[in-house]
Amino acid sequence: MAGRGRFWPIKLLLLAYLAYAGVRHLTDPDFASIFSGVTFGVHELGHLVFAFFGEWISVAGGSLAQVLLPVGAALLFLRQRDRFGVAVCGAWLAMSLANLAVYIGDARAEALDLVSFSPEGAVHDWNYLLESLGLLRNDTRIAGFVRAVGWVLLAGSIGGGAAAALRSAPPATE
Repeated sequence: MAGRGRFWPIKLLLLAYLAYAGVRHLTDPDFASIFSGVTFGVHELGHLVFAFFGEWISVAGGSLAQVLLPVGAALLFLRQRDRFGVAVCGAWLAMSLANLAVYIGDARAEALDLVSFSPEGAVHDWNYLLESLGLLRNDTRIAGFVRAVGWVLLAGSIGGGAAAALRSAPPATE
C-alpha cells in the first residue's frame, strides 16, 4: 500500500487535538479554537451566498453553510477514499454543530452578541427561523438534539480516524 507508515503518529496527534477541541466545544459555549473563526466566517458568507433565494433561506443560509461546508469537504475525501480526511471533517462538523446548538438555544433569550453587515442591524437567525415555524418555544430542545448529534459525530469521527490512522501504520516486526 502506497504511503503505508507515513504520518500515522502525526494523524494520531491531530486526532487527540480534535477530540480535545471537540469536547471543549460541546461542553463550553465560550470555548474558541481555530474552528470557531472558520465557522464564523463560513456562517457569515453563507448569508451572502444564500441571499439570492429569498429572506428565509438567506437567514438560514449562515447555518446551512457552516454545516454544508464540512459535509462537502468530507464527501470530497470520501471520493478519494481518504477515511482519515473524512474523520477530520466529521470532527469539524461536530464542532460546528456545537456552535450551532449555542445559537439555536439562545433563540428566545437573544443574549448572544450578534454581528451584522446589514444597515438595519443584527437579526437573531434562529429567533426568526423558529418563530416563523412556530417552534420558538422548543429552542433549547432543538439545541440539545443538535448538540447530541455533535457528540455522536465526534465520537464516530475520532474512532474512525484512529482506525484509519492505525491502518496506515507499518506492520509490526518481530
